[in-house]
Amino acid sequence: VQLVESGGGLVQPGGSLRLSCAASGFTFSRYAMSWYRQAPGKERELVAAITSTGRRINYGDSVKGRFTISRDNAKNTLYLQMNSLELEDTALYYCTKGRDWGWGTAFRSYEADYWGQGTQVTVSS
Repeated sequence: VQLVESGGGLVQPGGSLRLSCAASGFTFSRYAMSWYRQAPGKERELVAAITSTGRRINYGDSVKGRFTISRDNAKNTLYLQMNSLELEDTALYYCTKGRDWGWGTAFRSYEADYWGQGTQVTVSS
């Protein structure tokens, strides 16, 4: 399994970025995927997750209405469109593969079994 994130960078508050995650080594269309992030000195946070078909999507409270997760199963690629970026969005963003096609009732029940190396997003004026 290989997950390779790209698209991070430096952006001003209010700006936008689009992260991509190229997946290989497994049948991408059969598994849920997600984005996590971790800022220095803070706990890792589950940002957004999407089921294998894309029919169910959940977001963390801090990004609802600003971030959009999507996937292209034909291209084996996961995306995260980030709009209205805030200083607090600064973090290392990771793409993960889920253990199954979806997750349980609670968003936090999503389980990842593989992680990418991360891409840095820095929001600064």
